[in-house]
Amino acid sequence: MSVEHRDGSRPSAGSELFWRELRGVTQARIGLGRTGDALPTARVLEFRAAHSVARDAVHTSVDVDALSERIAALDIGTPIRVRSRARDRAEYLRRPDLGREPEDSPEIRKPLSPSTFDVGFVLADGLSPRALATHGPNLLAALIDELAPHYALAPPVIATQARVAIGDPLGAALGVRTVLVLIGERPGLSVADSLGIYLTHHPRPGRTDAERNCVSNIHPPEGLGYRQAAAVVAGLVAGARALGRSGVDLKDGSGADAVKSAVVEGISKG
Repeated sequence: MSVEHRDGSRPSAGSELFWRELRGVTQARIGLGRTGDALPTARVLEFRAAHSVARDAVHTSVDVDALSERIAALDIGTPIRVRSRARDRAEYLRRPDLGREPEDSPEIRKPLSPSTFDVGFVLADGLSPRALATHGPNLLAALIDELAPHYALAPPVIATQARVAIGDPLGAALGVRTVLVLIGERPGLSVADSLGIYLTHHPRPGRTDAERNCVSNIHPPEGLGYRQAAAVVAGLVAGARALGRSGVDLKDGSGADAVKSAVVEGISKG
C-alpha cells in the first residue's frame, strides 16, 4: 500500500528520507504516514507489538534467586529479600498503597536491625520487573563505584511487588541516612525496561514525594547510562547531606557543571 499525506498527496522522496533519518535518532513514534484514512499496516503492527511488550514488562515477575546471585557478587553484603503487603501482581496493580509497605514478619525484622550505614539500596521491581533484571545489577555496580570511597554502604535489599515509598520504612529499619530505591519505571510504547532511582534523605514512613529526588530514564544505550546516573546520584547524596534534606530544595547541578566546564575549556582553547 502507498503512504499518503492527510491532504491525499503522496510524500516526496526527500520527505520520506527526512522522516527516516529523524526516526533513527528518537524512540518516539513520528512520521508514521497514512494509507487512506488509517495508518500503514506496518505501523499498526509495530504499535501492537510495542503494547504487548509493555504489558509483558508489567506482568513478568523478576527471578529473585538469579538477581540475588548477581547482587551478592558486588560484595557489599548478602542481599536481604523482602516483599510488600500486596499478595500477588493483581493486588499490587489494584492497591498501590499495599506496595508501599513491607510485609510484616519476624524473618524480615531480624535482618533489618539498625546500623551506622550512610547509604542503603533498595532494588524494587516496580512496574517493570524486566527493567530491574536487565539493568539493576550494573546500575548498582556503578553506584557502588561512585559512593563506596566516601560512604559506608548497607547490604542491599531486594523488594518485590514494591512501590517507591517502600524505601522509607526499609531505610529507617536499616538505619541509613540516605536510601536509594532503584525501581522499574512504568513501561511505555517506546521503552519497556527503564529504571529510575529515587533518593530520600533521613527516610522514615510518611515521607512524601516532594521529599525525594528522582533520576529517571536509565536504560543504556538509548537512555541515561549507568555511570552518568551514578555520578548524578553521588552529587545528590552529597547535596542532601550538606543541606540536611532531599526533595524540592535539593537540585542537581551536574548539568550546569558540565556546561561550565565546556565553556571554560572553549575559552582556554580560544
